[in-house]
This record gives sequence, structure tokens and C-alpha cells, in this order.
Amino acid sequence: MDLTQLEIFRAVAEEGSVTAAAQRLHRVPSNVTTRLKQLESELGVELFIRQRLRLYLSPTGAVFLDYSRKILDLVSEARGVIKGGEPHGMFAIGSLESTAAVRMPAVLASFHQHYPAVQLDLTTGSSAEMIIGVSEGRLAAAFIDGPIGHLALDGQKVFEEDMLVIAPRKHAPIRHPRDVAGETVYAFRSNCSYRRHFENWFASARVRPARVFEMESYHGMLACVSAGAGIAMFPRSMLSAMQGAEMVESFPLSGSFSKVEIWLAWRKGFMHPNVSALLQLLSPDLPQSDAGDPLGTATA
Repeated sequence: MDLTQLEIFRAVAEEGSVTAAAQRLHRVPSNVTTRLKQLESELGVELFIRQRLRLYLSPTGAVFLDYSRKILDLVSEARGVIKGGEPHGMFAIGSLESTAAVRMPAVLASFHQHYPAVQLDLTTGSSAEMIIGVSEGRLAAAFIDGPIGHLALDGQKVFEEDMLVIAPRKHAPIRHPRDVAGETVYAFRSNCSYRRHFENWFASARVRPARVFEMESYHGMLACVSAGAGIAMFPRSMLSAMQGAEMVESFPLSGSFSKVEIWLAWRKGFMHPNVSALLQLLSPDLPQSDAGDPLGTATA
């Protein structure tokens, strides 16, 4: 068993097919198939369940994938240390949609200027999806809402978002959940941390909206609210960056609901040079020697 076999196995497991894995690794499919069979023969187990043109991880393969990711991460980290800790290679980052749209362009541009050899790969989704991506090793780091409550992750607070309720023009002032009890709410899917924040705001006053319509984008929510169809919750930075923001009224949430912390999270014990460099750009006052165990790290 060698590192190349582990890299091939990880690629096939994540892509779900030999053809896609071969394209990702710039190999021919026959070579990928051969190396995969060699690995299974050496281990004496079947790592995949083969159904037509798809490959599904067997229970043993799922366990082996976790160990393979840890081994490959450690090798990557060791190579970085040997090279002097310089950022290098592929850097897969996850982010909340609003953070990616408003905060990330300047951050990624700055990172690219400092480290042009690093290949940046940005994925967006909910905090729950990002946490899974980081903990499974598919993402080196991710911007999620904090504080962090996952035992497998470390993190550092990097942004703070002011949260607003947006409503149709000429809507009466919104100072309390009771002011909008029974109104229609537009929000992302139930696994969205911002949606939970909004629902908790209502619950704190023991009131409920009339119904919640799930939307796929902030632009869709803004369009519905500006048309007079209901209310939504936005980060101030996101609303300020959108065309049509002047077509709605906005009211800040109060008390403990007024802000949401955005943290950069990474796997506990795996401070890759790419993550350290990004953290240094985001928090220049943080001593480089402290980046592996920053103040404010939280666990469940």
C-alpha cells in the first residue's frame, strides 16, 4: 500500500466513479481501476460495492476512507513543514453563501496575490454542510457561523455580521418578534444556521410566523419581500451589496440576536500552511505561533 493508492482510493470514493476520479487525477481509467484492485487485494477486503456504472463505499471502505484522509492530510502537512511551511497545492475552502458573496472576493484576491501558486477551490453551502466537509477532510477549512460546537474542529472568529429583518416598504417599525407574529417568512432550508437564528428570535418571544417559504437565494427572498409578500432576515453586509435593497425597509435585530459570529474552522490537529496563511491574512494581529491553538477556540 502506497500514497498513490490512497490518493486514487480517496478520489474514487469522493467522485463515485472511476471515470470521474481518473479525470480529477489526470490518469487513464484503466490505471485507476488496476491500482484500486491492487489495493483491495493487498488489504484482502472489498472497499466498494459495484452497481452498474457507480461505485458505493462498503462499510469497510467508509472506515478506511477516514483513515486514508488522515494519512494524506498528515503527509501534506509534513511536506509543508519540510518546505518551510509555505502555502502550496490545492486549497479547498467552504463558506456560507453570504460570506462568499460579500467577504470572500477581497480575501481570496489578497490570498492569491500573496500565494499565486496555491490553487483555490471555493464551495458554498450551509454551516452544517461545511462542518461535514471539513470533518471528513474534503475541505481544508470553512467559514461557518460560530462559536464552534464540534469536537473534531478548531476555529477562530474572523467576522461579525449585523442581522436585519427586512420588510416591504412603509412597514411599521419592527422592534420585537411580536411586531411580525403571524407574517409570512422567506428563508433558506431548515439546515441553514441563519434560518435557525431567525426561528430562535421568534421563539424567544413565544410567537410564530404564519408560514415559512423556503428559497434558494437571497435575490429570491429580496424580490418576494419587495413585492410585499412577507419578511426575511439578512446580514447587513449582504443587503448593502444587493441591487434593490432600497425597495425594502430594514430593522436591526436586538439583544443577543443582533449579531452572528463567522468563524474560520479547520480539523483539530491539522493546521495546514494554507489555513495558517489564510488565518494570518484575516487576523494579522494573531501571532503566527498561536495559529495552531488560537484564543477563543470552542468545542462542544
